[in-house]
Amino acid sequence: MTHSMQTKSNSLPRGLGLLHDPTLNKGTAFTDAERDSLGLRGLLPPQIQDQQDQVTRVLGNLRKKPNALERYIFLLSLQDRNEMLFYRVLQDHIEEMMPLIYTPTVGQACQLYGHIFRRPRGLFVSAKDKGRVEEVLRNWPREDIRVIVVTDGERILGLGDLGSNGMGIPVGKLSLYTACAGIDPAQCLPVTIDVGTNNQSLLDDPLYLGLRQRRLTGAAYDDLVHEFVVAATKVFPYAMIQFEDFANHNAFRFLEKYRNRICTFNDDIQGTAAVALAGIYSALRITKGDLREQRLLFFGAGEAGTGIGELVVSAMVSEGLPEAEARRRCWFIDSQGLVVKGREKLAAHKVGFAHEHEPMTDPLEIVQKLAPTALIGVSGKAGTFSQAILEKIAGNVERPIVFALSNPTSMAECTAEEAYRWTGGRAVFASGSPFDPVVLDGKRFVPGQGNNSYIFPGVGLGVMACASQFVTDEMFLAAARTLAGEVNESDLEQGRIYPSLQRIRDVSAAIALAVVEVAQKRGLARKELRGNIPAAIRAIMYQPRYPEYA
Repeated sequence: MTHSMQTKSNSLPRGLGLLHDPTLNKGTAFTDAERDSLGLRGLLPPQIQDQQDQVTRVLGNLRKKPNALERYIFLLSLQDRNEMLFYRVLQDHIEEMMPLIYTPTVGQACQLYGHIFRRPRGLFVSAKDKGRVEEVLRNWPREDIRVIVVTDGERILGLGDLGSNGMGIPVGKLSLYTACAGIDPAQCLPVTIDVGTNNQSLLDDPLYLGLRQRRLTGAAYDDLVHEFVVAATKVFPYAMIQFEDFANHNAFRFLEKYRNRICTFNDDIQGTAAVALAGIYSALRITKGDLREQRLLFFGAGEAGTGIGELVVSAMVSEGLPEAEARRRCWFIDSQGLVVKGREKLAAHKVGFAHEHEPMTDPLEIVQKLAPTALIGVSGKAGTFSQAILEKIAGNVERPIVFALSNPTSMAECTAEEAYRWTGGRAVFASGSPFDPVVLDGKRFVPGQGNNSYIFPGVGLGVMACASQFVTDEMFLAAARTLAGEVNESDLEQGRIYPSLQRIRDVSAAIALAVVEVAQKRGLARKELRGNIPAAIRAIMYQPRYPEYA
C-alpha cells in the first residue's frame, strides 16, 4: 500500500528513535520543519537532500564494492536503516539489483549466512518451539500479514541443505514481492523452520547460527510443519503462505496436503512452471510453432521439472489435446536415465510422465531417439547440455528451444554462449540466472531470464487484492499466458522471450488482474472487486516515496 503523503508528527517517535526506525527514517531528506518538530535538529548534517540525491549516493557507494557479496551486504544494511530508500533503489534499478538481492548472489550469501550476519530479519521457528509455535508467531510486531514465505532450508537453490542459513531465500523473495509488485513490506513475513541440518560442514562451523543437530524427520517433522501452518493461518488469517526450497519429497506432499485447505502454493513447483510455460509460449512466436505439436525433454524430474510438465499438460489440454497425448509429449530424464513405465520404485510425481519405452541412460542417445523440439534443464548440474546434445537437437529442429533453468548461474545446464554457438545461433534460449548478451557472427543475442519474479509477485498481488481463499493451478496458467502476452516484437527480435525487468511492475499488475478474474470466476474471492479493477489493484501497490511528517 502507498504511504500516506502526510503523517501526523505526534504519532511518531522522536530524535534518534525515529532515525533508528528503518520504516520511518528519511535520513538527510528530513525538512527543516520536520527536524524542528521531531527533535532531529543537530542529529543530522545541515544539508537537506531529496530521495533522488540519496539514490545517487547509494549507487555510487554500491558500485565501488569489490564483488557481488559485498554489494549484497551493503544493500541489506541499507534496508536495515532506510527501508523506503532501499526499495526506491531496487524499483528504479531492478535489472542491476535483482542479481544482487536474489539469484545468483543470494546463494553465496546463504552459504555464508552466519559469517556475514549483521542483525536478524524474519522469524525463526525451530524444533525447540514445538507446542508453542503460535506464541512465537505472535512475537512478530505486525498483525496484517498478507504474504509469508517459508523454507526449511533443505534444498536451497541448487546448493542443497543449508539449514537455517536458508533464511536469505524468504528475505530475498519478499524483497521482490515489494519491488516487483508493490506489496507493502509491512505485510510480508519471512520464516525459516529450523529442524536441523545434515550438512556436516555447517554443523562443524562455529559461526553457524542454526540448531546443531541432524534434521528432524518423520512424524515429528510433519507435526512441526503442521503446527506452523495451523498457527500461521490463525494469527494471520488473510496471509498467503508460499513454500520455498523444501526438498522434493516434502514439497510435493505439503502442496497436495494444504493446497485445498489454505491459501498456499509452492513457487519451486508452480511458479517455476508458469514462468517456463510463458517462455515456451513466447519462444513459439519466434519458431512459429504450436504448443500441441512440441516434444519436450526435461533434464531433471524434481519439483521444477514435473511442475513445468504438469502445467504444460494443462495448457495443451486447454487447447484441445487429449491429456494422454499431452503427457506423451513430455519426457523426463532423471539420475537413472529416461523415466519409463516398469521402473521399480518410481516416485509418485513422476508416474504421470512414465511412458512405454525401452530403458535408456545415455542423454545423447535419448535426444537422438526422441527427437525433441525443446530441452528443459532443471537438473541442477552444470554442463548437462553438452556440445554433442545441442548440436544434435539443432540438427533435428530449425529453431530448438533450449532452457537452462537451474540456479545459481554456476549450476546452469549450459551458458548462453554455448547454447547459441553450438546451435549456430538458432537456439531460442532462456536461463534461470542472468547471462550477458552474446555476439555471434556479428549478431547480438539477448538471453531471456526465466526468473520466477516475473510470476510470483503478480500472483501474490492478485491474491491479496481479492483476498482469494486458495491459489490454484488455473491462476498460474492465466499468469503464464499474461506474461507471454507482455513480450513485445522488439523483445522477440533480439531473441528475448521475457519482457524487460524495467516493466516488471506493469507485468505484475497485469498478472494480478488475471488472478483476480480467475478467483472471482471460481467464487474464491473473499473481497469482491467491482468497477475499474486495474485501478483498484494499482491503488494498493506500495510506492517507496517519503511521506511528509506534518
